[in-house]
Amino acid sequence: MEVRAGQEHIFFDRDLSWLSFNERVLLEAGNSEVPLLERIRFLSIYSSNSDEFYRVRMPALMALDKINRKKDGGDAPSVLQKANAIIHRQQELFGTTLADILPELRSKNNSHLVYKEPIPEPVQAAATDYFFTQVLAFLQPVYLSDRTVQFFPENNKLYLVAIVSIAQYKEEYIILNIPSDLLPRFYSVQHEGIQYILFLDDIIRYNLQAVMPQVSILSSYSFKVTRDAELGLEDEYEGDMAEKIEKQIAKRDFGFATRFLYGAGLPARCLQALMNVLHLSNANVIEGGMYHNLKDLASLPITDPALMYPHWPVTEYPVPTDPPSLLEEIIQKDIILHPPYQSYNTVLRFFNEAAIDPWVEEIYVTLYRIAGDSKIAYALMSAARNGKKVTVFVELKARFDEANNIRWSKQMKAAGVKIVYSIPSLKVHAKVALIKKVKENRSQLAGLLATGNLNESTARFYTDHILLTAHPEMLRELEMLFSFLAERRKPVTQGLLSFSHLLVAQFNLQDRFLSMIEREIRNAQQGLPARIFIKLNNLEEKVMIGKLYEASAAGVKVDLIVRSICCLVPGVRGLSERITVKRIVDRYLEHGRIFIFHNNGHPELFLGSADWMNRNIYRRIEVCFPIYDPVIKQELMELMQIQWQDNVQAALLDSSLSNCPIDLTEMPIRSQKMISETLRKRPSITT
Repeated sequence: MEVRAGQEHIFFDRDLSWLSFNERVLLEAGNSEVPLLERIRFLSIYSSNSDEFYRVRMPALMALDKINRKKDGGDAPSVLQKANAIIHRQQELFGTTLADILPELRSKNNSHLVYKEPIPEPVQAAATDYFFTQVLAFLQPVYLSDRTVQFFPENNKLYLVAIVSIAQYKEEYIILNIPSDLLPRFYSVQHEGIQYILFLDDIIRYNLQAVMPQVSILSSYSFKVTRDAELGLEDEYEGDMAEKIEKQIAKRDFGFATRFLYGAGLPARCLQALMNVLHLSNANVIEGGMYHNLKDLASLPITDPALMYPHWPVTEYPVPTDPPSLLEEIIQKDIILHPPYQSYNTVLRFFNEAAIDPWVEEIYVTLYRIAGDSKIAYALMSAARNGKKVTVFVELKARFDEANNIRWSKQMKAAGVKIVYSIPSLKVHAKVALIKKVKENRSQLAGLLATGNLNESTARFYTDHILLTAHPEMLRELEMLFSFLAERRKPVTQGLLSFSHLLVAQFNLQDRFLSMIEREIRNAQQGLPARIFIKLNNLEEKVMIGKLYEASAAGVKVDLIVRSICCLVPGVRGLSERITVKRIVDRYLEHGRIFIFHNNGHPELFLGSADWMNRNIYRRIEVCFPIYDPVIKQELMELMQIQWQDNVQAALLDSSLSNCPIDLTEMPIRSQKMISETLRKRPSITT
């Protein structure tokens, strides 16, 4: 991107910024310092991210491109055109990266992933046997010329189109499903010490003649269709929200096509026939490689520990044994947890103790993405069965987790849990829980406030921060928020609720953050030290970015760690020259949100669920919370400083959206490894 000093405000396009982040993931797959299976995992993550981009963002880009071309003639390259060019370049890099990895995989592990080559002769018989015993029953050939058959390619499902000859000079096209949603994508067979790993696609290709013995098969090509994944939900109060969402989920795989991805070399006449019959004229038509859905590489059947990241010990919080109560410990002092470096068992114990503690009367929780086999949900159901009042706010509009959240909601409701469903036109993204104990006629609150979902599955590889506290004023505000959420109504005025400690989107979050930035600006103008240090997943909202630009121009040093979308352009003279943006991509997904304001040597530090995006600030309930305990505050600032010093896994984002390596002139610092080692030195139990 070309930027010019003197522009009042300039912004990166959010979608191009996101593609820049996905490229950073792809570059990690090409990093020779990363173990081989982890490099393959990064390829899988890249592929999964790309599919989501086409399902969620591409429909908007296509619509915007159509509007703009009608309005201005479309002379300048559109965001859609730029995005397509970037994705094409990345796909080529993906292919060369995988091709570089496979020979090394064979030399180090005797594992031969058969990729773009015929099935080797020694395992052909095993592949054929697997085809006839396990695969054949799932295949459903469709003749494209048969207009009596209604065929609709489902979202992101894999298909083959076979070009066959039925009679002399007569060509026919036959579509065949690749049932990778019903069978493993890879089939593994050993022969003379070599592990051969075959794509399900290739096993079907090899045995195609057996499926269609009456025709002569000329060639075959894979394809898939990606469809719009947005749910069309009505923002209304009446009716069962869960029932409405279930109906929309059932329609999701039948949305309009945003991408038609086909195998290289597909003849133009066959391509056109597919587009006509499958009604794909408005989709992005992209020639890809021989295989699609390479997110399935994550399930590659290789488990060699030598090709994976080495184990990092996890520490347990040392709960006192006299009495053995985490809840009593929280009442005595604040506790901070840093999963996945520290065990999530402490969070599970928080809910398990609450479920059985005779003095606990009420439990309140927000759940955004519930784990598939959630121990937290089971604890909440046990609490309800034990006679406690349990209220759970379940966000049904959590993208791609709607069905799982609905399933758990029904189970919890059947167990006696009071379920509060989504607020119309507003998502509840806060990660909070509240426990009320009544003992000897005295009420005592214990709270959990987090940067990440209450989900023990993602806690194994998302870096987050969880505060366990009994701070009375903060938790009374949290109790007030839960009372509001139970009403399921959207805030109509800023003064509806008053928060002094918590920062809550829709009420005071944006104003409080703006005022803290303004304070740093005033300090800089008065010659006092001024610094802002923020870590986010995404930075998009223009009011907040504009205030950071203002801070930079006033002399405030602004350091940002932004994992993915970043619409702020750093390093522009007169606008953002004091702003530095870094990205960190490593074995764990950076997920915590941390906000530190220097405050003339008396730093204020907040954690929370809110990124600075339009959706978080204007269309969600988010909670950010202060850290008051000086020991915990110092610990978090130390961890943030370690991350800022990362010169191994961090990259600088420049004014062209490039991921620039950091110069290794000093001692190498890999922040995730150093944080793991640092936390293991704290009082804890290592496992």
